[in-house]
Amino acid sequence: MRIGEAYGSGKFGLSFELFPPKTPAGETALFGHVDQLVKFQPSFITCTYGAGGSTREKTLEIVQRVRQAYGCPVASHLTCVGATADQLRDFLREAERRGVDNIVALRGDPPRGESEFRPVAGGLRYANELVTLIRREFPGFGIAVAGYPETHQEAPDPQTDLKNLKRKVEAGGDAVITQLFYNNRDFFRFRDACHDLGITVPIVPGILPVTNFAQVQRITSLCGASLPDDFVAALQACGEDPQRQFAVGVECASRQVQELREAGVPGIHFYVLNKSQATVAVLANLGL
Repeated sequence: MRIGEAYGSGKFGLSFELFPPKTPAGETALFGHVDQLVKFQPSFITCTYGAGGSTREKTLEIVQRVRQAYGCPVASHLTCVGATADQLRDFLREAERRGVDNIVALRGDPPRGESEFRPVAGGLRYANELVTLIRREFPGFGIAVAGYPETHQEAPDPQTDLKNLKRKVEAGGDAVITQLFYNNRDFFRFRDACHDLGITVPIVPGILPVTNFAQVQRITSLCGASLPDDFVAALQACGEDPQRQFAVGVECASRQVQELREAGVPGIHFYVLNKSQATVAVLANLGL
Protein backbone atom coordinates (compact mmCIF):
# COMPACT_ATOMS: atom_id res chain seq x y z
CA MET A 1 0.00 0.00 0.00
CA ARG A 2 1.34 3.39 -0.99
CA ILE A 3 1.25 6.20 1.53
CA GLY A 4 -1.24 8.25 -0.46
CA GLU A 5 -3.65 5.32 -0.47
CA ALA A 6 -3.20 4.72 3.27
CA TYR A 7 -4.37 8.23 4.10
CA GLY A 8 -6.52 9.09 1.12
CA SER A 9 -8.90 6.16 0.70
CA GLY A 10 -11.55 7.26 3.19
CA LYS A 11 -10.18 4.90 5.84
CA PHE A 12 -8.51 6.39 8.91
CA GLY A 13 -4.77 5.82 8.39
CA LEU A 14 -2.58 4.65 11.25
CA SER A 15 1.20 4.38 11.15
CA PHE A 16 4.07 3.82 13.58
CA GLU A 17 7.68 4.97 13.37
CA LEU A 18 10.57 2.82 14.63
CA PHE A 19 14.33 3.32 14.75
CA PRO A 20 17.06 0.67 14.37
CA PRO A 21 18.14 -0.81 17.72
CA LYS A 22 21.84 -0.79 18.52
CA THR A 23 22.04 -4.30 20.03
CA PRO A 24 20.55 -7.76 19.42
CA ALA A 25 18.74 -7.48 22.76
CA GLY A 26 17.27 -4.16 21.65
CA GLU A 27 16.07 -5.72 18.42
CA THR A 28 14.40 -8.57 20.29
CA ALA A 29 12.69 -6.07 22.58
CA LEU A 30 11.59 -3.96 19.60
CA PHE A 31 9.78 -6.83 17.91
CA GLY A 32 8.04 -7.65 21.17
CA HIS A 33 6.59 -4.16 21.01
CA VAL A 34 5.80 -4.47 17.28
CA ASP A 35 3.81 -7.62 18.16
CA GLN A 36 1.53 -5.38 20.24
CA LEU A 37 1.34 -2.51 17.76
CA VAL A 38 0.35 -4.60 14.73
CA LYS A 39 -2.78 -5.74 16.58
CA PHE A 40 -4.16 -2.30 15.69
CA GLN A 41 -3.77 -3.07 11.97
CA PRO A 42 -1.56 -0.14 10.95
CA SER A 43 -1.62 1.10 7.38
CA PHE A 44 2.17 0.91 7.39
CA ILE A 45 5.22 1.00 9.67
CA THR A 46 8.25 3.20 9.06
CA CYS A 47 11.85 3.02 10.23
CA THR A 48 14.28 5.92 10.44
CA TYR A 49 18.06 5.69 10.62
CA GLY A 50 20.93 7.18 12.57
CA ALA A 51 22.43 10.64 12.36
CA GLY A 52 24.60 11.33 9.35
CA GLY A 53 23.06 8.47 7.39
CA SER A 54 24.32 5.70 9.67
CA THR A 55 22.38 2.42 10.08
CA ARG A 56 20.93 2.57 6.55
CA GLU A 57 21.47 -1.16 6.10
CA LYS A 58 19.94 -1.95 9.49
CA THR A 59 16.94 0.22 8.62
CA LEU A 60 16.28 -1.91 5.55
CA GLU A 61 16.72 -5.09 7.59
CA ILE A 62 14.13 -3.88 10.11
CA VAL A 63 11.47 -2.92 7.55
CA GLN A 64 12.04 -6.10 5.55
CA ARG A 65 11.57 -8.18 8.70
CA VAL A 66 8.39 -6.26 9.61
CA ARG A 67 6.99 -6.84 6.15
CA GLN A 68 7.84 -10.53 6.11
CA ALA A 69 6.72 -11.25 9.68
CA TYR A 70 3.47 -9.30 9.71
CA GLY A 71 2.55 -8.70 6.08
CA CYS A 72 2.36 -4.99 6.87
CA PRO A 73 3.29 -2.32 4.30
CA VAL A 74 6.52 -0.55 5.25
CA ALA A 75 8.36 2.69 4.62
CA SER A 76 12.04 3.49 4.96
CA HIS A 77 13.35 6.93 5.76
CA LEU A 78 15.92 8.35 3.36
CA THR A 79 17.89 11.58 3.73
CA CYS A 80 20.37 13.50 1.62
CA VAL A 81 22.95 13.53 4.42
CA GLY A 82 26.36 12.12 3.56
CA ALA A 83 25.30 10.50 0.29
CA THR A 84 25.82 11.20 -3.38
CA ALA A 85 22.90 10.94 -5.76
CA ASP A 86 24.29 7.62 -7.00
CA GLN A 87 24.48 6.27 -3.44
CA LEU A 88 20.86 7.30 -2.93
CA ARG A 89 19.96 5.41 -6.09
CA ASP A 90 21.78 2.33 -4.77
CA PHE A 91 19.78 2.52 -1.54
CA LEU A 92 16.52 2.85 -3.44
CA ARG A 93 17.33 -0.15 -5.63
CA GLU A 94 18.05 -2.21 -2.52
CA ALA A 95 14.85 -0.98 -0.89
CA GLU A 96 12.91 -2.12 -3.99
CA ARG A 97 14.61 -5.50 -3.84
CA ARG A 98 13.60 -5.93 -0.19
CA GLY A 99 9.95 -5.13 -0.84
CA VAL A 100 9.81 -1.65 0.69
CA ASP A 101 6.57 0.07 -0.33
CA ASN A 102 7.23 3.70 0.58
CA ILE A 103 9.97 6.23 1.26
CA VAL A 104 9.89 9.05 3.81
CA ALA A 105 12.02 11.56 1.90
CA LEU A 106 13.92 14.09 4.02
CA ARG A 107 16.82 16.43 3.61
CA GLY A 108 18.11 15.41 7.04
CA ASP A 109 19.77 17.33 9.86
CA PRO A 110 23.35 18.58 9.65
CA PRO A 111 25.85 16.09 11.08
CA ARG A 112 26.72 16.51 14.74
CA GLY A 113 29.05 19.44 15.30
CA GLU A 114 27.88 21.29 12.18
CA SER A 115 25.38 24.14 12.27
CA GLU A 116 24.57 24.17 8.55
CA PHE A 117 23.63 21.43 6.10
CA ARG A 118 26.17 20.96 3.31
CA PRO A 119 25.70 18.31 0.64
CA VAL A 120 28.60 16.07 -0.25
CA ALA A 121 30.08 16.39 -3.73
CA GLY A 122 27.56 14.87 -6.11
CA GLY A 123 24.85 14.96 -3.46
CA LEU A 124 21.49 16.70 -3.15
CA ARG A 125 20.87 19.92 -1.23
CA TYR A 126 17.10 19.89 -0.69
CA ALA A 127 14.39 17.35 0.06
CA ASN A 128 12.42 18.34 -3.04
CA GLU A 129 15.42 17.22 -5.14
CA LEU A 130 15.28 13.83 -3.43
CA VAL A 131 11.54 13.57 -4.06
CA THR A 132 12.11 14.44 -7.72
CA LEU A 133 14.76 11.73 -8.05
CA ILE A 134 12.50 9.10 -6.47
CA ARG A 135 9.41 10.01 -8.46
CA ARG A 136 11.31 10.15 -11.78
CA GLU A 137 13.49 7.04 -11.40
CA PHE A 138 11.63 4.86 -8.86
CA PRO A 139 7.94 5.55 -9.52
CA GLY A 140 6.77 2.44 -7.68
CA PHE A 141 7.42 4.01 -4.27
CA GLY A 142 4.90 6.03 -2.34
CA ILE A 143 6.52 9.16 -0.89
CA ALA A 144 5.90 10.99 2.36
CA VAL A 145 7.46 14.36 3.12
CA ALA A 146 7.83 16.25 6.39
CA GLY A 147 5.84 19.29 7.52
CA TYR A 148 6.43 21.53 10.51
CA PRO A 149 3.40 22.96 12.35
CA GLU A 150 5.66 25.27 14.37
CA THR A 151 7.98 26.03 11.41
CA HIS A 152 11.30 24.35 10.63
CA GLN A 153 14.07 25.73 12.83
CA GLU A 154 16.16 26.77 9.83
CA ALA A 155 13.35 28.56 7.99
CA PRO A 156 13.43 32.37 8.18
CA ASP A 157 9.64 32.54 8.52
CA PRO A 158 6.53 30.32 8.28
CA GLN A 159 5.67 31.39 4.73
CA THR A 160 9.10 30.39 3.41
CA ASP A 161 8.77 27.06 5.20
CA LEU A 162 5.37 26.45 3.59
CA LYS A 163 6.69 27.30 0.13
CA ASN A 164 9.46 24.74 0.65
CA LEU A 165 6.82 22.18 1.63
CA LYS A 166 4.82 22.95 -1.50
CA ARG A 167 7.93 22.30 -3.61
CA LYS A 168 8.24 18.85 -2.04
CA VAL A 169 4.59 18.05 -2.69
CA GLU A 170 4.73 19.32 -6.27
CA ALA A 171 7.84 17.21 -6.86
CA GLY A 172 5.81 14.11 -6.05
CA GLY A 173 5.07 13.84 -2.33
CA ASP A 174 1.93 11.79 -1.70
CA ALA A 175 1.33 12.90 1.88
CA VAL A 176 2.75 15.23 4.53
CA ILE A 177 3.63 13.79 7.94
CA THR A 178 4.21 16.46 10.54
CA GLN A 179 6.85 16.95 13.17
CA LEU A 180 5.57 16.21 16.67
CA PHE A 181 3.54 18.93 18.41
CA TYR A 182 1.50 19.24 21.61
CA ASN A 183 -0.86 22.11 20.87
CA ASN A 184 -3.48 21.22 18.28
CA ARG A 185 -3.99 24.90 17.47
CA ASP A 186 -0.52 24.85 15.90
CA PHE A 187 -1.55 21.94 13.68
CA PHE A 188 -4.88 23.48 12.65
CA ARG A 189 -3.16 26.77 11.79
CA PHE A 190 -0.58 24.85 9.74
CA ARG A 191 -3.22 22.77 7.95
CA ASP A 192 -5.24 25.86 7.03
CA ALA A 193 -2.11 27.60 5.72
CA CYS A 194 -1.24 24.55 3.60
CA HIS A 195 -4.72 24.51 2.09
CA ASP A 196 -4.56 28.25 1.40
CA LEU A 197 -1.30 27.67 -0.50
CA GLY A 198 -2.85 24.93 -2.62
CA ILE A 199 -1.36 21.88 -0.87
CA THR A 200 -4.06 19.24 -1.30
CA VAL A 201 -2.36 15.96 -0.31
CA PRO A 202 -3.24 14.39 3.08
CA ILE A 203 -1.65 16.21 6.04
CA VAL A 204 -1.07 13.71 8.83
CA PRO A 205 -0.33 14.72 12.45
CA GLY A 206 2.78 13.20 14.02
CA ILE A 207 2.18 12.36 17.69
CA LEU A 208 4.65 11.41 20.42
CA PRO A 209 2.91 10.43 23.67
CA VAL A 210 4.90 11.67 26.65
CA THR A 211 6.01 9.03 29.11
CA ASN A 212 8.95 10.86 30.68
CA PHE A 213 9.05 14.61 31.26
CA ALA A 214 12.82 14.98 31.06
CA GLN A 215 12.95 12.99 27.83
CA VAL A 216 10.30 15.04 26.06
CA GLN A 217 11.99 18.26 27.16
CA ARG A 218 15.14 17.10 25.39
CA ILE A 219 13.27 16.07 22.27
CA THR A 220 11.24 19.27 21.98
CA SER A 221 14.34 21.39 22.53
CA LEU A 222 15.99 19.67 19.56
CA CYS A 223 13.07 20.06 17.16
CA GLY A 224 11.66 23.40 18.33
CA ALA A 225 8.27 22.10 19.47
CA SER A 226 6.58 23.81 22.42
CA LEU A 227 4.90 22.26 25.45
CA PRO A 228 1.66 23.85 26.73
CA ASP A 229 1.99 25.38 30.20
CA ASP A 230 -0.87 23.35 31.70
CA PHE A 231 0.68 20.13 30.38
CA VAL A 232 4.06 21.04 31.87
CA ALA A 233 2.41 21.85 35.20
CA ALA A 234 0.58 18.50 35.23
CA LEU A 235 3.81 16.62 34.54
CA GLN A 236 5.75 18.58 37.15
CA ALA A 237 3.07 17.76 39.71
CA CYS A 238 3.95 14.09 39.22
CA GLY A 239 7.41 14.64 40.71
CA GLU A 240 9.71 11.72 39.96
CA ASP A 241 6.87 9.18 39.85
CA PRO A 242 7.17 7.45 36.43
CA GLN A 243 3.73 5.85 36.61
CA ARG A 244 2.01 9.19 37.23
CA GLN A 245 3.98 10.82 34.40
CA PHE A 246 2.96 7.97 32.11
CA ALA A 247 -0.72 8.35 33.06
CA VAL A 248 -0.67 12.12 32.50
CA GLY A 249 1.05 11.67 29.13
CA VAL A 250 -1.40 9.03 27.93
CA GLU A 251 -4.38 11.14 29.01
CA CYS A 252 -3.01 14.20 27.21
CA ALA A 253 -2.22 12.27 24.02
CA SER A 254 -5.65 10.63 24.07
CA ARG A 255 -7.37 14.02 24.26
CA GLN A 256 -5.09 15.40 21.56
CA VAL A 257 -5.76 12.55 19.13
CA GLN A 258 -9.50 12.56 19.82
CA GLU A 259 -9.69 16.27 19.00
CA LEU A 260 -7.69 15.73 15.82
CA ARG A 261 -9.97 12.90 14.73
CA GLU A 262 -13.05 15.05 15.35
CA ALA A 263 -11.42 17.74 13.19
CA GLY A 264 -11.21 15.29 10.28
CA VAL A 265 -7.53 14.42 10.04
CA PRO A 266 -6.87 11.56 7.58
CA GLY A 267 -4.85 9.55 10.10
CA ILE A 268 -2.24 9.64 12.84
CA HIS A 269 1.47 8.86 12.68
CA PHE A 270 2.83 7.77 16.09
CA TYR A 271 6.46 8.26 17.06
CA VAL A 272 6.62 5.22 19.34
CA LEU A 273 10.35 5.39 20.30
CA ASN A 274 10.53 1.58 19.89
CA LYS A 275 8.05 0.99 22.70
CA SER A 276 4.38 0.14 22.62
CA GLN A 277 2.84 0.80 26.03
CA ALA A 278 1.89 4.47 25.67
CA THR A 279 0.66 4.22 22.09
CA VAL A 280 -1.32 1.06 22.84
CA ALA A 281 -2.92 2.80 25.82
CA VAL A 282 -3.89 5.81 23.70
CA LEU A 283 -5.34 3.66 20.92
CA ALA A 284 -7.26 1.55 23.43
CA ASN A 285 -8.68 4.70 25.07
CA LEU A 286 -9.97 5.86 21.70
CA GLY A 287 -11.31 2.51 20.54
CA LEU A 288 -8.98 2.39 17.54
